[in-house]
Amino acid sequence: MQQQQAKKKNQRVEEVFDLFIKHMKSFLQEAKLNHEEYTNFVDWADRLGKKGELPLYADVFLETHVLQAMYSKMPGTQPSLLGPYFVEGSPLVESEPGQPLVLPKRPDEPGEVLYFKGNVSNIDGQPLANTHVEMWHNDNSAKYSNFDSDAPDFNLRGHFYTDENGDFEVKTIVPIPYSIPTDGPTGEFLEYMDQHSMRPAHLHIMFQAEGHETLITQVFFEGDEWLETDVAEGVRDELLTKLEDKGDHKEASLDFVMRPL
Repeated sequence: MQQQQAKKKNQRVEEVFDLFIKHMKSFLQEAKLNHEEYTNFVDWADRLGKKGELPLYADVFLETHVLQAMYSKMPGTQPSLLGPYFVEGSPLVESEPGQPLVLPKRPDEPGEVLYFKGNVSNIDGQPLANTHVEMWHNDNSAKYSNFDSDAPDFNLRGHFYTDENGDFEVKTIVPIPYSIPTDGPTGEFLEYMDQHSMRPAHLHIMFQAEGHETLITQVFFEGDEWLETDVAEGVRDELLTKLEDKGDHKEASLDFVMRPL
């Protein structure tokens, strides 16, 4: 019987873990945690995992700080949260020349009609043609398709490509503010912190272009009552745009700049 080949040690995992332990010791000394508090945390974290809320908690309370530490001083559009509601395999959205792309939606989709325009370029100002763009957002009941919404799968979700000038225009509906789930351990944490659970209205957008770092970000709208107190702290000033009232629809626009690899 052949001896099983030993797995090669991952030096990067060891390096990061050693740093984690080093700084965890300093944190424990500063926080002055006792063993009961530690075991209560482990129990809460166990329930967080069993409830399936670890991605939710990490997205809402950790990811924004990770992103700011990585990108706040770098050129290009600032990233924001991926969020727990991204779904792979969205349909390709195409349109006739001169016509906006239309995100998949129900024939009687409730909500205000939104035309959203954008441009994608690199940090040198050159337009990025044929950039892959993924867009998704909630519906007028504040829910996301493929999750807790009654809408069909991939409602208000789609992917498309920028034109030769890096431009795109999408017809959809205006998203609305919503509460993150509060019926589990994440909700317990909010109660401990005496914090509300609301997120401002936003569009999720992901950009992928050859030779460039994938940009995952969000678009927010001026005047939203939850901008200053977003539970996920995902709002960035440069990700704000204005909703222009055009009578039978709203219009908004924002430009995006991608960083090279």
